[in-house]
Amino acid sequence: MARLVTGEAEARVHFEAEPTVFRWILYRAGTDVWIRVLELADGSEHDNAGTEIWSSQQSIGAVVRAVVRCFDEVARKYGESGYRGKWGEHFPRFELEALRDAWHKSRPLERCLSTPRRSLRG
Repeated sequence: MARLVTGEAEARVHFEAEPTVFRWILYRAGTDVWIRVLELADGSEHDNAGTEIWSSQQSIGAVVRAVVRCFDEVARKYGESGYRGKWGEHFPRFELEALRDAWHKSRPLERCLSTPRRSLRG
């Protein structure tokens, strides 16, 4: 998400749910994000081998807020050490704070891009 917030046009995320893999493909266009979620038997497979199980177009703000809220809730529920015990990885604190920071810095720009322009002639 931080990559999209800072201007990249595409980002991909893989979630291992053995034996299945869920691939999220996110495309940014202006202040919107098009999201596709694919289910694949193997993470090395091409997108075309997957089954699209969900897609949506959302504002970048709505998606970032959802991601931040989810990770904040996981940290609250399990704690950072509990996260490691449950998922075998360190809680992505650095990445979460980088996303939060990038989002706060980009918000004035997003408001400018999404605000309709008015004529100065009144």
